[in-house]
Amino acid sequence: MLFVGSRRNGRWGIPKGHGEDGEASSAAALREDSEEAGVAGIVDKTVFDTFSYRKDASPHQYHVAVHLLQVSRIAEKFPEKHVRKTRWFPVEAALREAAQPGLRMLLSRVENLHL
Repeated sequence: MLFVGSRRNGRWGIPKGHGEDGEASSAAALREDSEEAGVAGIVDKTVFDTFSYRKDASPHQYHVAVHLLQVSRIAEKFPEKHVRKTRWFPVEAALREAAQPGLRMLLSRVENLHL
């Protein structure tokens, strides 16, 4: 499981962001993976799962649609390389390190897939 560190506090999570006008969530996921973590590959067009979270003390609730990505390339240079840390975790460790409770619940589903 590839995690990226939050730019605000360094806590571990998955690449996420906002879709652009008319952009499918799978295309947004592929773009965010490339920008935040430098990875590319084959993205599953079907939403694997969703979760919600709040940023620190923000009153806003953010909703995330998660797509699985089969990584085929890892770039040496990518847009957020110098503002984010990246790290591969075994799924069991990712369950402990994930910043959001909803993400931890989602990862327990991934663990059961035995990918």
